[in-house]
This record gives sequence, C-alpha cells and structure tokens, in this order.
Amino acid sequence: MKNIVVIGSSNTDMVVKTSHLPVGGETVLGGDFFMNAGGKGANQAVAAARYGNRVVFVAKTGNDLFGEQVRESMQKDGIVTDYVYIDQEHPSGVALITVNQEAENCIVVAGGANMYLNREDIDNARSEITNANVVLMQLETPIPTVEYAAHMAAEAGVRVILNPAPAPVEPLSHELIRDLYLITPNRSEASRITGIEVKDMASAQRAALAIYDMGARNVIITLGSEGSLVYDGKMMMRVEAIKVDAVDTTAAGDTYNGVLASVIAEGKSLIDAVHEATIAGAISVTRMGAQPAAPTREEIRNFKKSK
Repeated sequence: MKNIVVIGSSNTDMVVKTSHLPVGGETVLGGDFFMNAGGKGANQAVAAARYGNRVVFVAKTGNDLFGEQVRESMQKDGIVTDYVYIDQEHPSGVALITVNQEAENCIVVAGGANMYLNREDIDNARSEITNANVVLMQLETPIPTVEYAAHMAAEAGVRVILNPAPAPVEPLSHELIRDLYLITPNRSEASRITGIEVKDMASAQRAALAIYDMGARNVIITLGSEGSLVYDGKMMMRVEAIKVDAVDTTAAGDTYNGVLASVIAEGKSLIDAVHEATIAGAISVTRMGAQPAAPTREEIRNFKKSK
C-alpha cells in the first residue's frame, strides 16, 4: 500500500437536478435535490483511497456540522483526517450545483475555510508530505499555499501532481510548474495557462509542448469526449475516452485525478495510469453525486472484464 497526500478543498455539495440549466434571471421549477460531500481535494482523496492506497488529506473546514460530516465521511473510506484542520472563524466551504438532463452542470463555490489553508498547516503535515509517494493538489485553496507545499514535496524528491482547477485567474509561476512531476489541466485550464486556445487536437498538442517547456516533467490535457493527451517530453499520445450513458459529470475530473495519483504512486507507467483513470471517470459519470460516484478498484477491474 502506497502513501498519497492530497492537499486541497473540502465542500458540501448541494445539488439540484433540473430539465435545463437556468439563464440569467430565470427560475427553474422542479427537480431532485441531493446533498453530498464534495470539494475537489476531498473528491480526489476519496477516489485515490477507493483504489486501495493510504491517503492523508490536508484541508481546512469550519467549526460546524458540515466540517464534522466531512471528517466522518472520509474516515469511512479509511482516509487519515489528522490534518483536516478546524477554522474557528470561517464556515466550511459549500458548492451550489445544478445538473441538467444532459448531465451538464454549473457550479458556484463559497470557499469559506478552504481559503485559509496556510503555510503553518502545511508545516504541521511536513512528515507526511515529505514521505509520500505522491502529493496531489488543486487550486481551490490559496495558490501561495499550493506553491509552498509543492516546493516542500519536490525538494524531498516526492512526485507532485497538480490539477490546476478551477482555471487560475493569474498565471501559474514558473517556480511552481518546475516543481511538478505532472500537471493535468482540462481544455480551458490549458488555454488559460498557455495563452493558446485549445480547440482541437493540434492546439492541445501545442499547449502540452508549451507547458512542458515551462518546466513540468509530464503533461496530461483532458479533453472530455475526445479523451486525454499525454506528453512526457518524448512521446505524445492520445488515450481515447470511454462512451457511457452519463447522468452527472460533476466530479468526473476529480475521480480521474484521484485514481491517476493512486496508480502513479504504485509505480506504474503514466499511460497505464491514464487508462485506469479514464475508466474510473467513465464509471463516475453514470452515478449521481461527487464522492458517492467514485468507484473502487474492484469496480474498475470488473468494468475492464466486461469490455
């Protein structure tokens, strides 16, 4: 069993499934309501843990019911929550999510305590971070904290994976990118990072080359129904998506990244990790919710056997 540290956000997702996504000023009546544990960091931690490795989650919640539920829920998946800190002044993060009949969604996040994860919190988890096989992060916590943790891990020789989501408002620093073993932007995130509009495979390849030239050792650009583009400095390869009947795409990318990190931690190749992550993401979109949708290793294995 390998050690994975996930540093990131924890939210409570409040989801309404409707016929269509509302436009400005529109009220949409009807629909089912769900409330689930979410947040990109927490989602990825759960996906990594369900693949069967030891996961430590570093995050910050409010001193409220939502925060208590986060810790209880993660402990059920065997995740170490010793470094899920309680902020006495700010509430736990929440996300308001609308999902339409085509499984498309729109999301508004109130970050709350997530935005106060700081260097001291990272220092408190130093032993876990510097002894991990992989450290996985996103951008729903302050970027200076992400930079600090990435540098701490990289200096210790730990592989750092950054899922740069949501898309950064400001350019990512070259110092951060140089500390990365792997970066996993989607189409819009790759466009924001490079200034190259990623609209097809050719432009995705140019963006991957540009990010590699910034210093990342490996680049994966996820392209939704077009699959994933993988570049390791020598090989450029596309891994095709898997077609399924989707009902909710809310945490597909998080599931993908969590499983990706878990497979990489086991020492398997980048391509093997992408194939496994692609299956996990495909399974997740056939289910409602974020963390409830993440599959186990056995479910991924059974999916492969069925094809």
